[in-house]
Amino acid sequence: MTALAVIPARGGSKGVPGKNVAPVGGVPLVVRAVRAAQASGLVDVVAVSTDDDRIAAAAGSAGALVIRRPDELAGDQASSEAALLHALDTFEQLTGQVVDVLLMLQCTSPFITPDEVAGCVAAVQNGADTAFTAAPSHGFLWRHDPDGNAVGVNHDKATRPRRQDRVPEFLETGAVYAMSAAGFRQHRHRFFGTTALIETDPERVLEIDEPADLARARTLAHLLDAPSSVPRRDEIDAVVLDFDGTQTDDSAQVGSDGSEQVRVHRGDGLGIAALRRAGIPVLILSSEVNPVVRARARKLSVPVIHGVDDKGTVLRDWCSTERIDPARVLYAGNDVNDLGCFEVVGWPVAVASAHPVVRDAARLVTSVPGGHGAVREIASWILGKELTS
Repeated sequence: MTALAVIPARGGSKGVPGKNVAPVGGVPLVVRAVRAAQASGLVDVVAVSTDDDRIAAAAGSAGALVIRRPDELAGDQASSEAALLHALDTFEQLTGQVVDVLLMLQCTSPFITPDEVAGCVAAVQNGADTAFTAAPSHGFLWRHDPDGNAVGVNHDKATRPRRQDRVPEFLETGAVYAMSAAGFRQHRHRFFGTTALIETDPERVLEIDEPADLARARTLAHLLDAPSSVPRRDEIDAVVLDFDGTQTDDSAQVGSDGSEQVRVHRGDGLGIAALRRAGIPVLILSSEVNPVVRARARKLSVPVIHGVDDKGTVLRDWCSTERIDPARVLYAGNDVNDLGCFEVVGWPVAVASAHPVVRDAARLVTSVPGGHGAVREIASWILGKELTS
């Protein structure tokens, strides 16, 4: 049975502009959804339905099939079902395959697990017509009656049974839906026939609709995500480093003539030398105009681009020129002007002393601050024992 997972991801979010490529735990939301589906073990193809070039690029880099949706399905009035049907038709026309199980994953739910995806697929494979993720709740719900009085919705307000004596109810999470593809074509909505409920962890339920939701997701990512493994040598094709605050402690001594001196760590130099010996290109990319940046690069025998404002665009252009896949680039930084680079690469890394916003957007955070051996730590992640050989 062929299982197709479709992730609808428009580019025109009003509540949170650029929402679907916003990083959570250092990974764009759309990529998080793609990876959850891929890791489920029961999804044959993951497709992203989008009208946006940035979303398409992120999804394609993650290994998803990109399906461009027409203009009439790109507005905020278009239904998810319409986009889902278009993706289903397009996939079958392109491949000649017949889809048996159709899934919809919402990338605005950042903490989808592979088990939740697999549970929905398995439910339909085993006879359910539709399935969805839901979280158990023992909460007392209330509403206002026409006179403004509070009345119980799912309970008699005069009776207060203990939690263990109440049958749990379930909150639809909006994260994962699965359905018989043939049934969906017939009914044109996501619930029909027999419906299976796939229970999820209430602690992981979060839908990003407003900026505050995105901030909360970024805070929770370090608690809810599985521990990030450090990059292996075969996953990295280049290392790009910020300068001030990453290779320095972000302080400077200013002489009477206006010249500046900065503090660097000798261990970082050893780490960079080891990366170069291993054949990994290293670039210093900095917005700092001070000639000390170029002098340090010369000392380390690595290329440098500095004095630039839009570092993300410069990094994207450099990857294109060098024919390096950005998804296989590690970028290390410490401040908000590094966030553009974080959106470009597959391995955004913050040093321990980085701005909190940068730490939240990073895939990994070093254990030591900038200027205190953070670059050597990064090199040791990649090279392991090779660093000392």
